Amino acid sequence: MRPDGPSWKALGKVWPHHDASRFVEAGGMCWHVQDMGDGPVLLLVHGAGASTHSWRDLMPELAKRFRVIAVDLPGHGFSTSPPVYRPTLQRVSVLLGELITVQGIDVRLAVGHSAGAAILSRLTLDHRISPAGLVSFNGAFRPFDGMTGHIFPALAKLLFVNPLAPRLFAIGGNDRSRVMRLIEGTGSRINDQGLKFYQILMSSPGHITGVLAMMANWNLDRLSSDMMGLKVPLLLITADGDKAVPPRVTEDLAKRVEVADRELWPALGHLAHEEEPERAVERITGFARQVGVLE
Repeated sequence: MRPDGPSWKALGKVWPHHDASRFVEAGGMCWHVQDMGDGPVLLLVHGAGASTHSWRDLMPELAKRFRVIAVDLPGHGFSTSPPVYRPTLQRVSVLLGELITVQGIDVRLAVGHSAGAAILSRLTLDHRISPAGLVSFNGAFRPFDGMTGHIFPALAKLLFVNPLAPRLFAIGGNDRSRVMRLIEGTGSRINDQGLKFYQILMSSPGHITGVLAMMANWNLDRLSSDMMGLKVPLLLITADGDKAVPPRVTEDLAKRVEVADRELWPALGHLAHEEEPERAVERITGFARQVGVLE
């Protein structure tokens, strides 16, 4: 465990689905993995700033039909990160691929949110996994436009190299109203339980360090062009109220990727799968049947 990260000893018993949690050594780090259910393997990968808790309301229902595996990304939640580590999209994908190899699992369906969708796409393009289909919830497949694309990573890098920045951010994480404003700033409204878990994460300097590191090193230029070579069916679920990843990102991608289908969900934001988990489960299950993972 990281000394400045959230403590599993202190928080494990209150974390969603803690009884499905285990810790796995792979890629020079310790991963927090949740594993439940039987059937074809469904891999869940959260976005930047989240953890396995993001899937809390989906996992029990999905586990009725799948073996569901969810992970905390490196430096996020209860996962550590390698001692020498630059969390580029490529490096995170390689590390996750090593975890999958160590676990000896055959990923049949992969579901990602935001940056998690980009990671799963990179894994698939690099043949580290061979799923029958990919599902993206508000996938971050393209760099930010204009000056934001230059300023945002540079700001994250400046904050990351400042050892005081994560602790200052963590102090703000104790303010529930501040966390709520941050979530609402993405266009989403989630329940109090979900808000509590984000508040716990945002109160952890270690988690914030992991998020800043990822933001500072994230580059989607190559992925954006490589996606045209994707041969695996891709379902792009986009919320029209997403203020973090503009809906036009997936609209453009759906036109360029031959095997992509796009759905626009109204009145939801960036955390659409947390806002309407029942709908998300239904759509994942339907897509699994469509691509032959389920009968």
